[in-house]
Amino acid sequence: MIIPRQLDRLELGPTAPQRVWYAAFGSNMHAARLAYYLAGGKPPGGRRTYPGCRDDRLPEQTEPVMLPGELYFALESQAWTGGMAFYDPSSDGQTAARAYLVTAEQFSDIAAQEMYREPGAMLDLTKVLASGRAEMGTGRYETLVCPGYLDGHPVLTFTAPWGMRDVQWNAPAATYLRHLGSGLGEAHGWPLERIAEYLATRPGAAGYWTAEAVASVLQTKDESPTGT
Repeated sequence: MIIPRQLDRLELGPTAPQRVWYAAFGSNMHAARLAYYLAGGKPPGGRRTYPGCRDDRLPEQTEPVMLPGELYFALESQAWTGGMAFYDPSSDGQTAARAYLVTAEQFSDIAAQEMYREPGAMLDLTKVLASGRAEMGTGRYETLVCPGYLDGHPVLTFTAPWGMRDVQWNAPAATYLRHLGSGLGEAHGWPLERIAEYLATRPGAAGYWTAEAVASVLQTKDESPTGT
């Protein structure tokens, strides 16, 4: 099993970094899935076609990390159906994530695609680096969070503006769980049993998915026409 990196709690400041760590806690933990955000295209099993980044180079480095806060599933995914993964940094617990070292421009373009905007404009990171949080809009993934630093670079992710208990939870679809499971295996090297237990016990999945059912899904080939 891979040991996740610990984030540095450096004092936040309004800087303009050239490189940042994009911390993915959902399907983008799966490197092949993230590649569609970088180069564009439609991922297997998905419903969206992504325009890609201006700079489509692969991340310089990846690291497994644990973010302070809770992962939960809510609302309805337009890409996969079922609940979407969100991150509440104010809740207790830890969220398994995969940090990708990318340029600030690439992070801006990845975030734009998650926000259902056209990539091409730089995000203003001043506020999130000064306070740890910045709402770029009211949408599902339009709130930037900086939970810490790694190797001197800020760790950034995006989530919803609301808290975990302010929204109705919704169970994730099987195809979505496969991407999350693949990402957790790639990034953290967790065995199947631990991945299944982690996903099945997240709010929104708990009470609908059991660890045994998730494990079965992770071992089953996607039967959708565009699946793999």
